[in-house]
Parts: sequence; structure tokens; C-alpha cells
Amino acid sequence: MKRANWVTAVALIGAAGIITAIGCAQQPMQQSSAGGVPQYQVDPFWPKPLQDNWIWGQVSSVSVDGRDHVWVLHRPATLLADDKLAQQKPPTATCCISAPPVMEFDPDGKFVQGWGGPGQGYDWPKNEHGLHVDWQGNVWIAGNDPADHHILKFTREGKFLLQIGKPGKSEGSNSRTQLGRPGAIVTDAAANEVIVGDGYGNHRVIVFDATTGAYKRHWGAYGAVPDDTKQPPYNPDATPPRQFGNPHCVRQTRDKLIYVCDRPHQRVQVFQANGTYLREFILPSQSRSGPVADTVASIDAQQRYLFVADGGNSQVNILTREDGKIVGNFGRPGRMAGEFRSLHNIAIDSRGNIFTAEAGFGRRVQKFKLQ
Repeated sequence: MKRANWVTAVALIGAAGIITAIGCAQQPMQQSSAGGVPQYQVDPFWPKPLQDNWIWGQVSSVSVDGRDHVWVLHRPATLLADDKLAQQKPPTATCCISAPPVMEFDPDGKFVQGWGGPGQGYDWPKNEHGLHVDWQGNVWIAGNDPADHHILKFTREGKFLLQIGKPGKSEGSNSRTQLGRPGAIVTDAAANEVIVGDGYGNHRVIVFDATTGAYKRHWGAYGAVPDDTKQPPYNPDATPPRQFGNPHCVRQTRDKLIYVCDRPHQRVQVFQANGTYLREFILPSQSRSGPVADTVASIDAQQRYLFVADGGNSQVNILTREDGKIVGNFGRPGRMAGEFRSLHNIAIDSRGNIFTAEAGFGRRVQKFKLQ
């Protein structure tokens, strides 16, 4: 019998309006009294063990394609010396060999293919950060090393298609050709656009034609012209900053709204597709380290919920998309199934199952099944 490691997103709301989120437990939990809040159970057997003596470094990104195949991006350069002793010449131990940077798994967690790394005609990033699979099955890659100022587009088989920007030096947050350590990518099929969270160096969202790479538009926090003036450390008691600290995620919902995670400033800002600012959700947190690392919307028709990867507190928060209120969460710090270490990225499939990527010393992908 499988070990039952249940993780639930139940929120019990008391008379005083205090939200108490229940995290890990050893038995199923009851549905939220508020009604409809999703519940999740970790699948400790997903994915299947890696083949060919492979091992992952920091897993920076995870994405789900139109076939519900799960794509994983990891950082081979972050492997420790004793992770890759089998790569030595001659080998000094039986374990292990770096897995390809890009890996595809089927819905059951079986490995399909892997590729990536330096090649002819393009500049592979020095520090892999973001991965996105578009509506055509093409794979987009972003990096956030101080020299990474570009994004790449490949076919699902790894054939190079397009590079926007180039490594070297950023030209600032109002450049139309050069990026600045971009972290996140999403695409809009109807508009044939690629939307970039740009990023660790720049402080903006920028949009390009997804076929040609031609510039279309960009904006900063609140829809304003971005400013690269150095910002003070985040202060929850101060007026919210007028510029992005780091647009660490960018997502688009079915109603064409764009959600941007401003990771250092603990908020999600919401825009129309043309960059018009609508509202923001500020997440209260004791952590100053990435409480809004990434977000995805739920799969119901109205997409009522946002799942927010809280890297600082090692949990996934569930927000109502209408007003940004936290109605539940799951996970806790740790290295066991259903726990998180350096939670960095999140994805969702057509059945509502959630996949999480852990960087730092987490170095894995986990699957949480919608109950």
C-alpha cells in the first residue's frame, strides 16, 4: 500500500475572519467550508527515476505543453563535484552524469527526450532560468546570468529557430532590441506574441512578435515607463515601489489579463494585454525572499484561483483571482515528498494537477494531484 502523504489546500475561516491554512498531514482533509477551494495530494512516484545514471542540478523551471507533457529545465553547471563523479575520466564512482538541460516527460512521468546546451547559431544562456512551451509546441528558454540578455526559441526536438537579444551587456529597460537578464516567458497564440518578464537586470515586461522577434511594446510597474534607478530594500511599511524590483513571472489568463510577479516587492500586478495597469495584490509575508516567485491560474472556466509559488515560505498559496485574498495553501519547508526547498517555478496541466520546480538545494520537480 502506498504511503499516504496528503497535502491539502483547505482554508478554515473563523468568525474573526482569520484564515488558517492547513498544510501537510497523514490523512485526507475536509473540503474548505468556504466551498470549492482545490485540494491536492503529492504523488511521490512522479517522475519515474531518471535513466542513464543522470542527475539534476538546480531545477529552475517547469512547463506543461498542449499534450500534458511536462518539460523541465535544470542547471548542469550547479552540480556539485561529488554529483558527477561518473563523468570523470576515468570515473571515480558509479554516480552520476549530468542530465540534458531540457527534458520532456509524458503525463505518467516517463522520460521522452532531452536536449540543450551550447550549439551552432545561438548563444545558450550561462544560467538557465525560464522555460515555456508555446501553442505550437516550440520551446522558449531564458537565462539570468549577468551576461544573459537574450531569449531562445527551439522546436520541441531542439532545433534552433530564433534568438532575441544577445549576451554581453544590457542596454537598459527601454531598449527595444536587448534584454536584461530575463527570467520568464509566456506566449499569446491569438496575437502571435511572446511576452517576457525582463527581469533580473531590467525592470519591465516586453512583448515581441513570436515569429520574427520584432519589438511590439513594453512597460514597467503600474504600466508606466520603466526606470532603472537603484531601488532601496523592500519595506512593507512604505508606499509600494513605483517600479518593478524583478518581474520574476509573467502569465496570461483566458480573459487576456497578464499577471506579473514582482518577486522582491511581494506583489502580483495585473495588466491588460496592451500594458494598461488594472490592480495589484500585495502578499503579506514574514519572508523577504521570493514570496511571489511564480503563479498559474486554476483550470475552471472562470479561472477563479491563482496558485502562487511562495519560495520564501516554502509553500503554494491559493488566492482568489478576483481580489487576491489567500484562501489556502499547501506545503512546508523540508526535503520530503510534498515539502519544498527553494520553490522557484510552478505549472499546471489540463486536469488541474500542479507541478513545482525547486532550485537551490531542492533540485527536483514534484507533482501534486488535484483531488
